[in-house]
Amino acid sequence: MEALKDRKIPRCMSTQHPDNVLSPFFVRDTVIGGEDEIQEAYYVFSHLGCDEQMWDCEGKEVDNFVVKKLLSKYEDFFREHVIGKDVFLTLRVPNPTVERPEAKVLLETLEAIPRSFDAAKLFYGEDIPPIFEVILPMTTSPLCLDRVYRYYRDFVVGKQRLPFKEGDITIAEWIGEFKPEEIRVIPLFEDVPHMLSAPQILRSFLADKDFETQRVFLARSDPAMNRGMIPAVLANKVALCRIARLGEETGVRFLPIVGVGSAPFRGNLKPTTVERVTREYPSAYTFTIQSAFKYDYPPEQVRKGVEFLKARIPGEPHPIDEERAVELAHRASRGYQEQIVELAPLINRVARFVPPRRKRKLHVGLFGYARSVEGISLPRAISFTAALYSLGLPPEILGLHVLTEEDIRFLHEAYPGWRDDLADAVRYLDPLALDFLKPEDRSALSRLDLISDAPRDQEHLEISRKIRDKLESGEEEGLTELVIRAAYLRRFLG
Repeated sequence: MEALKDRKIPRCMSTQHPDNVLSPFFVRDTVIGGEDEIQEAYYVFSHLGCDEQMWDCEGKEVDNFVVKKLLSKYEDFFREHVIGKDVFLTLRVPNPTVERPEAKVLLETLEAIPRSFDAAKLFYGEDIPPIFEVILPMTTSPLCLDRVYRYYRDFVVGKQRLPFKEGDITIAEWIGEFKPEEIRVIPLFEDVPHMLSAPQILRSFLADKDFETQRVFLARSDPAMNRGMIPAVLANKVALCRIARLGEETGVRFLPIVGVGSAPFRGNLKPTTVERVTREYPSAYTFTIQSAFKYDYPPEQVRKGVEFLKARIPGEPHPIDEERAVELAHRASRGYQEQIVELAPLINRVARFVPPRRKRKLHVGLFGYARSVEGISLPRAISFTAALYSLGLPPEILGLHVLTEEDIRFLHEAYPGWRDDLADAVRYLDPLALDFLKPEDRSALSRLDLISDAPRDQEHLEISRKIRDKLESGEEEGLTELVIRAAYLRRFLG
């Protein structure tokens, strides 16, 4: 695909993750809906300076006319900033291997890509594909990627060469050519085992393809919810090192995307922490900015954060003792999951009062895929995180009771920012909320000076206690308002 050979690679990907407390000015109520997301895409390009917008086609009504709407509603801006050349729309599509009820949405989305091409060609007068990449969530094998790639190439585009019957015209002669001729598929690795095996999956997928570059998306949010913050970070770091080695071996230039939210548990990327977080993942080429980053800080501060992300020069990944990191990740995961099994009923109860910020269909997160905790259903990561913070029990501390002194020394080297991330979280810890944990776990945590000696946000602590009092008394009225008040203090919902 020659058009992609020398293209600009976006550095700052705006996403639709609903972790914001405040609603943007262009939304009439507190929930961002379909047409709002059209305006949001324009806003993040024109006012915040982002160079990429992830367009989520999962769990909601899909708008396959996004390109046409953007070009028609904001003509002046997009005349000067060409979609597919200067700014980018990247579709996140359902994975039929995992999301069976949404499987056919993938086909509808892929079929709409040539129609977006036609709209852009009519607008710009030249062949610049506005959409040519899709993100495949929950990637678990090279076949998952290859099927999407081949379905588009061979069935969406390939059918144009077929005649209706012998001697009749082809489909392309009837309704015009289908372009672009192929798309790129970005694997999104969301669980620790497949993150660690990402190089094998990528090697197999690319074996019969002549690609010079390949973007790779590593999640931080779902692996943290499934296994805890420390295992999620360590898995990201090991994966980045292994992907870099694969690039050296194959000659393919891999361009990692790290998907981070504003809560420390989900990545700790805020306008105020861009330097710290990018130092943690120096080889990442693109970072995501989610809704709290965009809407819970003043626009000028957001723009400065975006400009920093776009201007930074990616480097090499931090070297890490991979065997030691994987061992610690597995051990911390087990401790974390044991605690989550005990806390799950309480988390689910509180999550009902976490307000929605985008129109989404409800679906269970990935935690249920972990074999050791089968049958445990939890809300999605943002509501999960918000529920625990609302209780005064930040999820960052879960699983830390297994750490030894040797583990802590290793973390100082492997994850230099872990004390800062933990300090940001335990500011909202109510020591009384530790009573939800087993006595032996509380005793182990008390040995960590960051937890026992950390300063607290007293206003947040008081709100958390009011929330727990209401839950204990069975009085549910006003709980959502308290959840929002606490989130406002943190500047993220979850």
